[in-house]
Amino acid sequence: MIEVFKTNVQMISDSIHIIDIMNRLFPNYTVNFDLEDCDKILRVEGDTVATKSIVDCLNHLGYVCVVLE
Repeated sequence: MIEVFKTNVQMISDSIHIIDIMNRLFPNYTVNFDLEDCDKILRVEGDTVATKSIVDCLNHLGYVCVVLE
């Protein structure tokens, strides 16, 4: 399963920091960003993806994160 999120992450260094945190919190997920996209896409892949937990994690770190439909 792949979930796609719209974020306000701008900097590569921020995305690396977020990916590091998410890899520790969600070790079974594959996480990456597409900061070139206008929606600053976060992609999360796993058997099941806890979308609320992902959104809450980024919000807690001070970023906007919304599931793209």
